[in-house]
Amino acid sequence: MTATLIDGTALSKTLRAGVGERARAMASGGRQPGLAVILVGDDPASAVYVRNKVKACAEHGLHSVLETYPATLTQAELLARVAALNADARIHGLLVQMPLPPHIDAQAVIAAIDPRKDVDGFSVHSAGQLMTGLPGLRPATPYGCMKLIESTGVTIKGKHAVVVGRSNTVGKPMALLLLQANATVTVCHSATTALKRHVQAADIVVAAVGRRQTVTADMVKPAAIIIDVGTNHDEAGKLCGDVDFAPVREALGPQGWISPVPGGVGPMTITMLLSNTIQAAEACA
Repeated sequence: MTATLIDGTALSKTLRAGVGERARAMASGGRQPGLAVILVGDDPASAVYVRNKVKACAEHGLHSVLETYPATLTQAELLARVAALNADARIHGLLVQMPLPPHIDAQAVIAAIDPRKDVDGFSVHSAGQLMTGLPGLRPATPYGCMKLIESTGVTIKGKHAVVVGRSNTVGKPMALLLLQANATVTVCHSATTALKRHVQAADIVVAAVGRRQTVTADMVKPAAIIIDVGTNHDEAGKLCGDVDFAPVREALGPQGWISPVPGGVGPMTITMLLSNTIQAAEACA
């Protein structure tokens, strides 16, 4: 028997229903939650992500604003638009879709977003809140990963979790969220030696390096929980994660859990973005 699938699509539907209820409750009181998204350039993947975010807002009772600009937009012009949306009382969440054109300093743009509207959770302010255990807006992807882990019913407290990846957007905040849940956390990365040994010891593995087949069947122990954040493509062009899915699922056995790609973390990222927007709107009500 193989590991149980952690169905991110099903879980996201359940959570989005709750988001919709909260949005309708606010709207009935005269305050519709609002999300603004800025897209600069013509990156195809970014355009898809943005379209899905705007669609999700419409489906769940949130007001959305999409501003699209050519790749020639200057940094000063972009910062001016961020400032204007910061000042817009109808907007409770603001995100600038990454990546940005190379002539724009992404960190400067992120820093310009009002921390109260930082629904991506990427700012130094948001990172500081997470680091110190203060309540705040959490990065949507690791936040969604935590919800996937919690959905298994397995207690996180006391478990050994291994995060493979150390990015500011996923790896580092993922480790901090797991620490907050009282897991013992190991962070692995490109300079880690004996990656296999670390992963073999893990009760929970979050793979987030963007390289397919990073986690293979001989690296996991039975009954572990595997969360696959990767978005890669195989030789046939088919979407796949960082985990060698079928052999790993077999190796985990019937007591194990694994998230698929697609249908795992992806739907949860947008769901938690909506949740963050509602949270931001409620905080300023």
